[in-house]
Amino acid sequence: MENNGNQLEGITIEEAQRREDEGYMRLALQEAQKAFQLGEVPIGALVVRRGEVIAQAHNLRETNQTATAHAELLAIEEACRTAGGWRLTDTTLYVTVEPCPMCAGVILQARIDRVVFGAWDPKAGACGSLLHFLQDPRFNHQVIIEAGVLEEDCRAMMKAFFHRLRSKKSEK
Repeated sequence: MENNGNQLEGITIEEAQRREDEGYMRLALQEAQKAFQLGEVPIGALVVRRGEVIAQAHNLRETNQTATAHAELLAIEEACRTAGGWRLTDTTLYVTVEPCPMCAGVILQARIDRVVFGAWDPKAGACGSLLHFLQDPRFNHQVIIEAGVLEEDCRAMMKAFFHRLRSKKSEK
């Protein structure tokens, strides 16, 4: 089939990007599952550069007893080590839940180009729920955001976790 500028092998470029995003989000969900098994809020993240996963992580706040052990920050730190520097241009961050203000600040500082997330976070989200942190033109860097990728799967994992947490509390 001819490439007419917006089709590739019978599918649109947009469809190819959506499929790729879903594949990486499934990997982020696997990281979130690791957090779930540890009793952590099940959020998983990974950083991809030119089609290669250069970092992946899951929440470890309870395990590490530190407020900054969010999946996004841990993945960004690993990506910086892998890349040999703090500038993560040409990268996409995949995360199962919309980043909070702290994580959004680090995303901006690391110069990540694109963020793809699954579930919205109406209580702490900084990518459109509460704030539009990553696209604020007052900052020297703006980030492309793709929201709602495998949203139902990401939301279901969060709901299952908090249901289990409430059930354990009511048993006491």
